[in-house]
Order: sequence, then structure tokens, then C-alpha cells
Amino acid sequence: MKLILEVIRIIFIFLLLGGIMGSIVKQIYSQFDINVDNTTGGWLVGISILMLLFVLYRNKLQFSGFYKTKNQVKLPKIMSYTCTIFAISMLFIAPFFA
Repeated sequence: MKLILEVIRIIFIFLLLGGIMGSIVKQIYSQFDINVDNTTGGWLVGISILMLLFVLYRNKLQFSGFYKTKNQVKLPKIMSYTCTIFAISMLFIAPFFA
């Protein structure tokens, strides 16, 4: 039962935070008159938001959930930095694919 609750929690976190992050990015892009909706740039934004949420979940949010095991560990620092830098760089590159 705890596993099902954790999966529901993950889906809720990804939908809620992903939607908030997506709207923030869209607002920032609209300040520069850039529209990445329905383009390859939009896909890059979506993937980068998912990567940032993955790093956030694995490093912080998994430890406050319903499902607790001994196998819960943070991502290695180099992996966290690499994913974060790659995701942020995709956010900067996305307008060029619009």
C-alpha cells in the first residue's frame, strides 16, 4: 500500500511542480517574444524540466515520502551536477529550435 501511495505522490509532484516550472519558463520566454510551443524547443524544455525534477526527487523528496527502504540514496554529486547543467543548458538552447 505504501508503494502505491508513493507512486501517486511522485505523479502528483511531477505534474504540479512540472506545470509550475513549465509556466515559469514560458513566462520568461514570452518576455523575449519567444514561443516554443509545438516545436522541438518545447520538447527540450519538457525534457529539461523532467531532468531537474528527477534530480530534486532523488536528492531531497524521496526521503520524505511514504516508502522507506535501506536502498534510498542520493545521486552522486557528479551525476547531480551533470544532469542539472545539462538541463539548464537545454533551457538556454531551446529557443534556437523554435
